[in-house]
Amino acid sequence: MAYSNNPNLPSVRMEAVRLVKSGWSIRKAAKHLGFSHCSVRLWLKRKPVYGWHGKLVIPTFSSRPKHHPKQLKPETIDAIVKQRQKRNRCAEVVHRELLKQGIIVSLSSVKRTLKRQGLIRYRSPWKRWHFSESRPEAVLAGDLVQIDTIHFVIGDKRFYVYTLLDVASRWAYAKTSLRINTWNSLKFVKEALKYAGFNFKMIQSDHGSEFSVWFTEHLGKLSISHRHIRVRKSNDNGHIERFNRTIQEECLNKVNRNLKSFQKAINEYLPYYNNQRLHLGINYLTPLEWLKAIG
Repeated sequence: MAYSNNPNLPSVRMEAVRLVKSGWSIRKAAKHLGFSHCSVRLWLKRKPVYGWHGKLVIPTFSSRPKHHPKQLKPETIDAIVKQRQKRNRCAEVVHRELLKQGIIVSLSSVKRTLKRQGLIRYRSPWKRWHFSESRPEAVLAGDLVQIDTIHFVIGDKRFYVYTLLDVASRWAYAKTSLRINTWNSLKFVKEALKYAGFNFKMIQSDHGSEFSVWFTEHLGKLSISHRHIRVRKSNDNGHIERFNRTIQEECLNKVNRNLKSFQKAINEYLPYYNNQRLHLGINYLTPLEWLKAIG
């Protein structure tokens, strides 16, 4: 808070300076305006700034204290920041590590310092919350189907590969796309249903915009439930993430990186993956053999 709330005082100070510069003595100007000559002498050393309506004034300094008697020492703040950057651990762990080093500081001070230094990640206020149903146990084909997209950037061009995998049977489907959105996602699911030979009961995806509310609503019209994984927990979609790696290592990385070559390679790879490739997770069966045996 300023030591004076008088809104006219900045203009009065500037008037005193103007009078002195016009030839008045400091004492005469001080007496004329009703201030001490020491104050006027200090005002002469101040740099004017532009106030309202472009008028030069000498502003009032804030009387707010520049330091607090209980504020953290710079050495303590540096120790908190360095410990955070070194391990990238949470405030509770940083606090405990500092105590082991003999630095006495409260947990609230550690959290406050990390917040002021911009070292705490917050959930985006624009991130929409998605209700997720409980994850079912994948016993039969279609009980739980995971879906994802792989992004490719070639020069200034970008294209994508939609991927889908049934957790129980390991049956998979994939297709290239120039762009990803909810409409293309729904179209991809319908194509996968046509080739699968079994119905999908639940589809699980991440929180990408291509799997948002419109996608969920239209899956419901197909009698398919939709659930989202936990935010920043890609391991929840571990089966499809592993398939993404497999299809890149065994297929896409061996051909030219363009949309046409990728789609041709995928068309040749999927029959091998579903009909011939042995899978340890289903007791060395192929997805087709598993579907015939258990389905």
